[in-house]
Amino acid sequence: MRISLTFFCLLFLFGSCTKTTFYIVRHAEKATAAPNMSSDVPLTEAGQQRAIALKDLLAKKKIQSVFSTQTIRTTSTAKPLAELKGIAIQPYNHKDTLDKFISRLKAVRKGAVLVVGHSNTVDDLVNKMMGQNVLTDLPDSEYDNLFIVKRKGNKYLFERKKY
Repeated sequence: MRISLTFFCLLFLFGSCTKTTFYIVRHAEKATAAPNMSSDVPLTEAGQQRAIALKDLLAKKKIQSVFSTQTIRTTSTAKPLAELKGIAIQPYNHKDTLDKFISRLKAVRKGAVLVVGHSNTVDDLVNKMMGQNVLTDLPDSEYDNLFIVKRKGNKYLFERKKY
């Protein structure tokens, strides 16, 4: 009986630990919009290569969900990894409240998540998840940042890498 109770307590303790890794990136390099062109522009060749580099970097991670705004450049950045993993890209609307989207992310209880956003939204997302300001708006010329937020239980850890 004592062994069963100890086993049950350990199972509950480890089973209730929430461990999720969020990989958050800005979309890859985008084309320049022509004067009469929509601002929803595709990726450049360099951007397409960066999207493949992101896929290669995260290929062995346990990605369970991929979120992207509904622009061509963000979905094109997310697409190679989503296709590799055989999962649909879940759209999120940057016009929704940030709290609403954070709640969606926090509902993912284990594994890993990719979120693709924009230079002026990625910092808000990371800062809100961390509960403190660790980033400012990204320069328009930076596309190579990979922000990693790890949740273990109720604790969040932040890491910044280049890819």
